[in-house]
This record gives sequence, structure tokens and C-alpha cells, in this order.
Amino acid sequence: MHIDTYTPDHAADDAQRDAVASFLFKHLDQFGDPKEHIRRAIDYALDPGRGGFVIAGRNDEGIIGAVVVNDTGMGGYIPEHILVYIAVDRSQRGQGVGKRLMREAIGAASGSIALHVEPDNPAKLLYESLGFTNKYLEMRLAK
Repeated sequence: MHIDTYTPDHAADDAQRDAVASFLFKHLDQFGDPKEHIRRAIDYALDPGRGGFVIAGRNDEGIIGAVVVNDTGMGGYIPEHILVYIAVDRSQRGQGVGKRLMREAIGAASGSIALHVEPDNPAKLLYESLGFTNKYLEMRLAK
């Protein structure tokens, strides 16, 4: 697997951003969002005024996994980064692709990383194996 890392200083072009957004939209399954929301998170990560990074794992056929991490701008009292999206091609799951992408993301992050995961999401086990813990119960007020 070849890894491409995009940052505000080494940004993906529109075609690359669309390819990652399309991949994530297709492979996030029931844990996904509309494609336009995914694209907004990618654009946020690659905006020099906001920050973050996008990691895409590729083989000869194309993207087989992708991660989007946004900077929070709140280091010290909130984790510096939030993992917004990660997905692995269904045909590649169980082969270590997700773990390798997460290790790349952890290495690329300059500080702590927060993420949200549904209790029944199989990726929860991956996050726990990499040292993520459940520190808080998330509560939301929808308006």
C-alpha cells in the first residue's frame, strides 16, 4: 500500500479531494454522512487558516482507505485534532489497512486526537487497540 498525506502545505487538488470524498461516501456504510459534508471536512483540513490532514492509502486499483483529521484550534483544553472520517474498502478489511492508516494519522498529528465512534461500530476495537480510551460520555442538544 502506498500512502499519500495531504496537508494545507501539501494540499490535494480538486480531483484528489473528490476522489477521497467519493471513496469515504461509498465505504463509510451506515456510519457515513452526505458526500458534501465529507468534502467540507476535507476542505477544512486542507485550509491553511484551519488545518488538519488527509491520508489516502492506495494500491494499483486506487484508494483502499482514507482518513480525514481536522485541527480543533483548542489545544490544551480540548484535543488538538478530531478524527472526522476513516474508512477501508470492504474488500480490504481485516488485512491491517485501517491500523496502518491510523498509525500514520497518529504519527502526523502534533497532539491529542479525539474521535466519535458508535458503540456497535467494529472500528471501536481498532481504536482501543491503538490506545484510545473512552474518557467522556458525549451529550448533544440538537436545535
